[in-house]
Amino acid sequence: MNLDLSQFFGAFFEEAEELLVDMERLLLNLDVANPSSDDLNAIFRCAHSIKGGAATFGFTHMTELTHVAESILDRARTGTLQLRENMVDAFLETKDVLKSQLDAYRQEHPIDTATLEYMVAKLNSLTAEDGAPVAAAPAVAAPVAAAPEPVAAPQPAPVVVEAPAAEVVGDIEGGLDIKLINVSNEDCELIVTELKHLGTVLRHARTGRNSDIVLQSTCTADDIIAVSCFIIDADQIVITPHVGGAAPAAEAAAPVVAAPTPAAAQTEVHAPAANEAAPAQAVAAAAVPVPVRPAAADQKPTVAAETSIRVGVEKVDQLINLVGELVITQAMLAQTAQAFDPVLNERLFAGLSQLTRNARDLQEAAMSIRMMPMDYVFNRFPRLVRDLAHKLGKQVELSTFGKSTELDKGLIERIIDPLTHLVRNSLDHGIELPEARVAAGKDATGQLLLSAAHQGGNIVIEVSDDGQGLNRDKILKKARERGLPVSDNMTDDEINQLIFAPGFSTADQVTDVSGRGVGMDVVKQNIQSMGGYVEIQSQKGKGTTIRIVLPLTLAILDGMSVKTGDEVFILPLSCVAESLQPRPEDIKAVPGGGRLLKVRNEYLTLVPMYERFRITPSLPDPSEGIVVILDSEGKKIALQVDELVGQQQVVVKNLETNYRRVPGISGATILGDGSVALIVDVSALMRETRSGHSENAMRAVTAEKHELGEPQGGRFSTEAMAAA
Repeated sequence: MNLDLSQFFGAFFEEAEELLVDMERLLLNLDVANPSSDDLNAIFRCAHSIKGGAATFGFTHMTELTHVAESILDRARTGTLQLRENMVDAFLETKDVLKSQLDAYRQEHPIDTATLEYMVAKLNSLTAEDGAPVAAAPAVAAPVAAAPEPVAAPQPAPVVVEAPAAEVVGDIEGGLDIKLINVSNEDCELIVTELKHLGTVLRHARTGRNSDIVLQSTCTADDIIAVSCFIIDADQIVITPHVGGAAPAAEAAAPVVAAPTPAAAQTEVHAPAANEAAPAQAVAAAAVPVPVRPAAADQKPTVAAETSIRVGVEKVDQLINLVGELVITQAMLAQTAQAFDPVLNERLFAGLSQLTRNARDLQEAAMSIRMMPMDYVFNRFPRLVRDLAHKLGKQVELSTFGKSTELDKGLIERIIDPLTHLVRNSLDHGIELPEARVAAGKDATGQLLLSAAHQGGNIVIEVSDDGQGLNRDKILKKARERGLPVSDNMTDDEINQLIFAPGFSTADQVTDVSGRGVGMDVVKQNIQSMGGYVEIQSQKGKGTTIRIVLPLTLAILDGMSVKTGDEVFILPLSCVAESLQPRPEDIKAVPGGGRLLKVRNEYLTLVPMYERFRITPSLPDPSEGIVVILDSEGKKIALQVDELVGQQQVVVKNLETNYRRVPGISGATILGDGSVALIVDVSALMRETRSGHSENAMRAVTAEKHELGEPQGGRFSTEAMAAA
């Protein structure tokens, strides 16, 4: 039967993408004036592995381009070609074209041959002045046809096919003994066929599911592993130097694959020979040189210290959903158990307690599968910073911290665009030109810092630069020109937040980098849609830090259940600062029907939940009900509810599929009794409260403080003071 290589396409696409990422990282870190031989070899192996996999699967356009790049890299690593800055630029551009080709092959789209021809010509021009044109690309190996699966026979004996008398396996240069352990016939035939592209198979003996192969080749062990690890596991192959010596005539084997079953006819697998090695795609670890193992009398395969498997995201999401259903079921059982006497049903409650612990442990373990390191995001920016700084004529050094900090995969993918915009803004508006920095007493090279860290149940991502900082006067001037309500006595934080207004920009001219005023408001909206918020700290002439705070995951959250009327709502526990029953004298009425609540000498806007969601309350008087103090984005409000129900872990269900976006609500959950509770969007509630308040709140309470003779040390929250 014919082997369908398309079943391996997915693995090749993923591993080739990883190799392209490694290739870009190595190129960006390369010291052009004094390149490290290890780095050049690693870059060469990335291109070589991609070319080999592309050739194996018949991706001719990728094979052609990587062959040209590989040939130049080979000359650079061997010292026959002097590496130059324009070569690194061309290699980075080659990486971009290869990524486009990879995406096209993945989606079965046509390849842009014009771009391919342009890139090949550009690479060839790099060596034109040296008078050494790049060799033509090797022929691509045709898809391999596997031999028919032989009929199994008990106790197969080793089968060796004789070679011509001249080809005795004795002392040979570049000889390797390759042992395949517990490998199927089909995989063995595929490996041997690929080994023929790497050299000459002098001997192949097959015993059961094991094979002994002698290969004469100039390839290194990592090339062999590149072929093998794509088809079999790393612990199924052992490579040692070939020990010379006379071999029995029967063991002078020709390059024939011998199957373990004598009862069936044996068929050799044929494939057109390539001019150059075309190994199957290597794993990312193949970028590290693999030394040939020393010979040992009874050497056993080494088991990898860490193993991993690739699992589709849909399977992980299915697991998360099932864990969520388990959490709901556990809550239902706990709700039902409240009708029983804990003393008379001690075993029942002990079992429920154990179930609760197990459900939480399972939920944490399942959620950890979806967690990805921030390295996945940060690795995108060295190239962006390099190219954009060169375009703007600036010198910028990028530093990253907290690459191993993990965040939910869904949030990782959504944070890339906002971070990209913030980085571009720092480069364009923040960091000055070299001459301006020197004139200001700074180093000509600007510093850009990306960092990530866990704080409580959140992740904090910061984008910092040592540039000129935000210009307070310029922001106020632009705000007045746009008709925004501003005053000279606004705090720095309030002024800084103006840059998030729609269409706001302080750029004097529009460029293709920034200046249109359509970015920062979208950044803030995207962050808020993920349940997070943005803070800005800036000092004129010193630099700016933009701080993004996000929850670790949006799938399951710890919440506080509150009740208003007959409805139950969930407040994210991370936003709940405290709860209290207010005294009547602490509640202050203000013009327009609003009220403020005095909490420890601080006045907070009082927001009745029944008014916000149009519910008939059981306790309309706030002094008879409960007030929950919510703290989000550094701001506070007082939310009036009828009663507290309790704390619990809830599974977040999206409402947008059926109801689109519901103002003030971020999702829903199923409670233990089977009823549905809405999850309050605290950030949206804060924004609505600010936009609905006016400055008479401050004037009214100030007047009342004078009437009551209260000390002037009391302060107002931003919501109670600031107008929209």
